[in-house]
This record gives sequence, C-alpha cells and structure tokens, in this order.
Amino acid sequence: MSHRENESILVIGGVACGPKAAARARRRDAGVRITVLEAGKTVSYAACGMPYYLAGVTDDVTSLQSTPAGAVRDETFFDKVKDIQVRTCTRAISIDRVAKTVLAIDLNSGEQKAFRYGKLVLATGAVPIVPAIEGTGLKRVLALRHLDDAEQIRRLIDDMAVDRATIIGGGRIALEVADAMMAQAVDCTIIEMADHLLPTSLDSEMAGLVECALRDKGIQVMPRTQAHRIEGDANGVARKVITEAGEVKTDLVLVAIGVRPNVELAERAGLELGETGAIAVNEYLQTSDPDIYAGGDCVECLHVVTGKPTFAPLGSTANRHGRVIGDNLTGGRTRFSGTAGTGILRTMGLNVAGTGLTESRAAALGYRAIGGTASGHDRSHFYPGGKTITVKIVADAGNGRVLGGQAVGRGDTCRAIDVLASALTFGASVSQVADLDLAYAPPYGGPISSVSHAANVVRNKMDGLANTMGVAEIRENLAQGKELLFLDVRGPIEVEKSPFTLGQVLAIPLGELRSRVGDVPRDKQVVCICPLGIRAYEASRMLVAAGLDDARFIEGGMVCWS
Repeated sequence: MSHRENESILVIGGVACGPKAAARARRRDAGVRITVLEAGKTVSYAACGMPYYLAGVTDDVTSLQSTPAGAVRDETFFDKVKDIQVRTCTRAISIDRVAKTVLAIDLNSGEQKAFRYGKLVLATGAVPIVPAIEGTGLKRVLALRHLDDAEQIRRLIDDMAVDRATIIGGGRIALEVADAMMAQAVDCTIIEMADHLLPTSLDSEMAGLVECALRDKGIQVMPRTQAHRIEGDANGVARKVITEAGEVKTDLVLVAIGVRPNVELAERAGLELGETGAIAVNEYLQTSDPDIYAGGDCVECLHVVTGKPTFAPLGSTANRHGRVIGDNLTGGRTRFSGTAGTGILRTMGLNVAGTGLTESRAAALGYRAIGGTASGHDRSHFYPGGKTITVKIVADAGNGRVLGGQAVGRGDTCRAIDVLASALTFGASVSQVADLDLAYAPPYGGPISSVSHAANVVRNKMDGLANTMGVAEIRENLAQGKELLFLDVRGPIEVEKSPFTLGQVLAIPLGELRSRVGDVPRDKQVVCICPLGIRAYEASRMLVAAGLDDARFIEGGMVCWS
C-alpha cells in the first residue's frame, strides 16, 4: 500500500503504549505511514505477565507476546496484519525537531539511519532504580523489566541454580516475584526500607494482612530494613545481602525498588519535563512540542483525586494512553481523563488491590482523612466456596468524598476495587458509594457488598456511631502498658475452636450481652471483638446505650488482627 510520506507517524518504543498508539492510528487512517522503533528484540508483549512466566503458569514466553487467537505480535505480524513497519533492536539516539527527523542506530549492525516524521510518539517507558550500594554489578543481581530478564531468571530456576532469592523492595513486582519463586520451590526474602510492604498502595493495617500471609508461607519479610551492600563469591556471583539487621544468604538478588521515567531522549530534544521528572503532557498527551506526543511510563499524568501531576507506571495506563494518542495522531481530539493509580496483584493466595490515596498519604497532603474498614465474604455465607475480603475506604471527613480504597483477601477484591476506582473518577461520596445499586446473587456476593459495608463504617464514624480501634492503635496501647479488656462476643464453639489470647478477655455471646451487660467492667477500656466486626459493632452500640460511652470494636474484625 502506498502511504502519505509527509504525514508519517514515527513511534519510539514498542512495548505497550507505542504499539497501541500505532494500531489505533492505523484503524483510523489507512493511508498514513507508521513506523515503530524498539531497542529490544521483542515488541508488544505483556510485561505484567512476566512473574507468571517465572512461576511456571506458562512455559512458553512467546505467549506473553501473543494475541488471544495465538498469533505472535512480531515484525511480520505488524507488517501483514497492521501495515505497520516495526524495527526491533533499533535505538533512537536523538531528535531533530526542526528537521523533524530521528537518528537511530541498528544495535546489530551499528548502522545509523535518520527517520522522518510528521508526528512523533515517545513511548520510551521507564528504567529500574538501582540502589547506590556496593555489589549491584555482580552476576545474578537483576531487575525485571524486559522479557530478556524474565528468560534469564527462568533459566536459572530451571537449571536448579537458585535455592534462595532475595528481593530488595516491597512493591507490586516484588510480591509477585516472591509468589513466583515460592511456586518454583525457591526460598525468598523481601527487604523493604519502609515501615511496611506496598507503602504506596496500602496502609499499615492492610499491609499487615499481606505480610502475615507471606510469613505463613515461609517468606522472610524484613520491613524497616536497608540493604547496605551485596557480596559475591570468587566467581563474582551474588551470594549475600548485608543489611542493618544482619546478612541474608542468597543465590539471586532481584532489585525491585521502583522505576524512573526514561526521559533522556526527550530531555536532549528540549522537551519540557514535569515536576515529577517525567515528560510533561497536556490533556491530549501532547508534549511541549505539539507534533510530539508521549505516553506510558515516561510521562506524568494528572491524579483524579488531587488534580496534581503524578507518576503512575502501570500497564493499564500505558494502554489507555496509546488509544488517546492514536486518536489524536489522526485528527481526533480525545482527552486523557487522568489516573487513580489503580492496581491489583496476587501473592500467596491473596488478592491485593488499591486505588487512589492511602489514609496516610491523604493526611500528608492535608486532607481531613478518615478511613473505614469492613471484612466480609465475596458471596453469601450459605453459598459454598466463599472467601474473605477486607475493604478499606478512605474519605474526606469534611465532605465525605472518597479519596481512595484498598482491598485484601482470598476472595474477589477486583470487583471491590473497580467500584472504588469508578467512585474516585466521578468524585463520589461515601454515601453515594453505600447507595450504589450493585448486582446481587448468592454466588457473587451478599445483599450488601463489602464496599457498601466499608462505606457505611465511614458514615457511622462521621456520625459518631462507630467507635473503632484499629490494629495499630491496639498495638500502641499495649506497648504503652495500657490495660484493654477484649469483649469476645462470639459463640462458645467459635471461642473454643479459635481462642483470642491477647491480654484480658471476657467472653459473652452477643445474644446474652443485653442481659449480662452488668458483667462488663466500667473501669476498663472495652474493645469488642468478633471475626468480621459486625457483631462487635452491634455489641459496642449496646454498651454505649448502657453507659459505657467509650466502648470500641476492632475495625475490620479479628480478620485484621494478624
């Protein structure tokens, strides 16, 4: 097919945003020439699937590069199916914005070539942050950003060269890789500088659920710990990570402390960078040069809650960017609406999800943050196969607007977090979330969803009807020597099967509490407990009505007390 050369589209970057933008542009315009340059040897692959390749969920790495119909998205596929020219192993060196050319080098031959463009797309992605410690250059100190990385780690596992792995960092990739390592019978240690895992996605009490699950499966979790150096053997292979808490023996080190936007090409071309250090773009994803668009992990986006720039390196965001850019390359005026940073992962049988702001982050930004946590089942209690999930909603105590949400459990947390991500996008309040008409049938949930329960907890707190005590507050009280009385309102059989052994415990079943309220001491701080928090909330209201004004209940129930 002949193309209109003077309107050609050139895309730099061929993983997520770049191919999506190119494919969308082709669907809208059959006549424009489209070329994609990619420094790696593969294009259009599911980078988010690499931990599952490591785990052995799939043994064919090309499945991460395939369409649902099984076609491999390689250069031939893009040429024959999309009429898009893809050049792999081709790195862009510089951009001449006046001549509208990009100088690139063929990494196999060393040959340099200039590519002309009418419109240019930068989808250069991000690069791993490498800690400034000794030993990062040793063999088997790796990151997981490209298929080559995944294949190298998988070869080491398959060759039985790795019995112990150490992960520096406690974010999403770290937890997914830890899960993969354990699935392959590789012992794993996670070292995280922050107070808890997933510090940008979860508050401490929700992260505690995750840390407990990891430890139960044999993973050593080391929060509040800094890696000082990595030591190797005589062959230059990493064998130890030295931390302030001691040494960790290892056969492989994965560095997963985060990524930074790859902006060197844009910066050399004089394009404006934003306050996050990523490429600044407008709502149409145009850079400071209107003929150059940018998307994916190299750009900053507006956060839908704060309205401020944020750096959100997510595959879902990159694909959304690609569609917007493809529209606007071909005469459209599509806006990118922003990001809530919504993400989900699976580790050790837990489904862990977050969106928007955590309570701690919201407070740091100056919001009157209030959180509400509720535990429940992902289907009706009488329907077999139900699993527990815990949902936390963060809101503004002044106007009730939802600021963020978190969901952790072995049940379906994806549905819960998608509801909350929608609420954030449309600026909903907790009252509006609680009143949503969500689908109900026993195989899929209860008549009141866990999201609605969490929203109601926030509303009850704001109305002074829910006096809760969170896990962190309980620990702090106990550490300070304060005496707490835990009122266990479960039935006798429940108590016998799983006794609560922390501190002083008084067991009175909920059905007997009204008649035995006089048995509850009035000179102690009473904290009501039950598995999910529902009966404990009911008990706390009974006690308040009986004059124990400061009666509390464990927020989220005993599920949250790991």
